[in-house]
Amino acid sequence: MWNGVLCGLLAGAMWGMVFIVPELLAAFTPLEMAVGRYIAYGLIACALTARKLPALLRRLGPGDYAALLRHALTGNIIYYMLLALGVKLAGVAPTSLIIGVLPISITLLGHKDHGAVPLRRLALPLLVVAAGIACINVDVFSHHAGASFETAEQTARKLLGVVCAAGALLCWTWYAIDNARYLKRNPHFSSGAWSALYGMSSGLIALLIAAAALALFHADVTGAAGAASGRDWGLFWTVNALLALGASVIGNHLWNVASQRVPVTLSGQLILFETLFALLYGFIYKQQLPRPLEVAAIVLLIVGVLWSVRVHAVEEVTQHQE
Repeated sequence: MWNGVLCGLLAGAMWGMVFIVPELLAAFTPLEMAVGRYIAYGLIACALTARKLPALLRRLGPGDYAALLRHALTGNIIYYMLLALGVKLAGVAPTSLIIGVLPISITLLGHKDHGAVPLRRLALPLLVVAAGIACINVDVFSHHAGASFETAEQTARKLLGVVCAAGALLCWTWYAIDNARYLKRNPHFSSGAWSALYGMSSGLIALLIAAAALALFHADVTGAAGAASGRDWGLFWTVNALLALGASVIGNHLWNVASQRVPVTLSGQLILFETLFALLYGFIYKQQLPRPLEVAAIVLLIVGVLWSVRVHAVEEVTQHQE
């Protein structure tokens, strides 16, 4: 289990890089960034498994193809698009508040899985985690609040954005639980093999979306590309290739290892490492120190995760003794 916790921590370190990319590629749309990242992910995954790919594909059955399709859609494509729409329509603060519930939603929905710790024993660690999430979002709201009158149309757009953010929350919650359960039911797939297959399926879907978007909006895309400044396509593909290798290939592989070795109720808490590393990278990128509420949030999240890990470790020892 402790190896799984370490892999979850390292996966969070890889995933935290995702939040810096929009700053580096500000001239590109979220759709372009998503498509670029997952096409690069698919190509790298295919290259890494080129020799083993024919044998690996022969092992796949209809159930495996269905799992790869639904995981690629819910865990990558649909999740990212709903998240981007939520930010665009409702803003960063409400969207981050909703997505920040992920550790709690995964723990609650996965509490009946094998090896899961009873919720009553996780109540206090979850409250500490919730307090940390609250601190993050109070800080965001306090620095982004604006006292401006909203029209009915603006209110409707924000409500739609909230719905999109809630949809993104449901997508990743369901993906995290279903992926963990599938890997535990199918131990013949190694973490690396499943991550590679997941990457290729995501890349294929992203390629289809890119082709459809180019066919439908060819004039708008080419016109925008000619008029926009700072659209450095060399930088675009370099950043997306590095992101695909670090966050997608390595990060997802590490997460699959963690999903196989820790209960679902603990894997939900490990996602908080992504938030912590995203904050760390953001402070380094902006060359600034965290504000008091951010410091409080970091401390509470670390305490909550370590407490939850301790509860699971005690439970594991108790089960072995029995």
